[in-house]
Amino acid sequence: MLVTKDKIAKCAEAIVNGTSIKKGEAVIIRGGVHAQELLEEIGILCYKRGAHPMIISLSDEYSARVYEEVPTETLEITPKHYLAAVKEADAYIVIEPFRDPRVQIKFPREKVAARTKANVPIRRLIHGEEGPGKKWTYAGWPTPEAAEFYGVEYKVLERLIIGGMTVSTSILKDYTSRLAEKLKGADVLHITDERGTDFICRIGGRRVNEDDGVIDEHDIKVGDLGNNLPAGEVFIAPHETFGEGTLFCPVTIDRFTNKIIRDVTLKFKNGRLILNECSARVNEKEMIDSFKRCIEIDKANEREVRTTNIAELGIGCNPAIDRAIGYILTDEKLGGSVHLAFGSNLSYGGTSKSCMHWDFVTDPSATIEIADTGEVIMKRGEIR
Repeated sequence: MLVTKDKIAKCAEAIVNGTSIKKGEAVIIRGGVHAQELLEEIGILCYKRGAHPMIISLSDEYSARVYEEVPTETLEITPKHYLAAVKEADAYIVIEPFRDPRVQIKFPREKVAARTKANVPIRRLIHGEEGPGKKWTYAGWPTPEAAEFYGVEYKVLERLIIGGMTVSTSILKDYTSRLAEKLKGADVLHITDERGTDFICRIGGRRVNEDDGVIDEHDIKVGDLGNNLPAGEVFIAPHETFGEGTLFCPVTIDRFTNKIIRDVTLKFKNGRLILNECSARVNEKEMIDSFKRCIEIDKANEREVRTTNIAELGIGCNPAIDRAIGYILTDEKLGGSVHLAFGSNLSYGGTSKSCMHWDFVTDPSATIEIADTGEVIMKRGEIR
């Protein structure tokens, strides 16, 4: 056991508190068997609050066999019993499911697309596309295999994930509230960095969301039911058909193959990616193919295809996270960085439905200017 019992207990408490688990609630807890001790600690804390947990844990080996041995036509069918469980649940907690992220690289793309298609009704339930939605938390978990995959020492990955997850809510709230206050009332933002990022987007009239690690009563009231741990960002659903320019992302990860993608340049106009002008130094083909596969899934399931429309503008501000490694969950919380996501954003104030939600994080040297007033709220990564 690499993570100490004390740290496991603190993380479980952060997850249960962050999801605001209450008496009488039904809670689905999912993760990999490598995190079984954490899953069970979360379950016990739920029981102590009078909630009723259901734990689902899978091994990397089982997942690999599913994608290797199960026919595509079976994988693309939504499991009715699981859909019913999600429908009856009040909260949905997922802990990083794979011990070794490299296992996903071998999954056939057509089978991953089939699973994505099968998950559409489940996604709609969780994210409130067809009803009130569910409280949900997605939390990271470190392993030596993941550290090797991302090219960092294990102690660095543990510090990013567990250190980032256990930053006090009051500290995160101080950062997020300062940023949120500066953004309220702004309309058009102009964002640049030292690596070639230069774009505008419009946020006027859109809800400013503070990711401080807790789904509180205000969040529930406005419909912001999601929670990532580590937390630490301010995020907004910008106007989906406005905005243009270039975003440079040093490192991200492919949504289908889980391959690391490096030195991404995204170009967009009228809020939509110009795919034939987007590029990457490493694994460009996989990146473009993932967008195209999700476009086809959205064509079959949504009235309007918004796969490549701007979906989220986020500003990272977790003081425990000091570098981007390709793990989007922590990368997007990096102080001084800005990220854009494309695809779905209905659950936090937007209008787009999609099977895609893909974040691209800038260098931590971002400058944010409110174009309407000329006020600079962040300069070269420093909040003003």
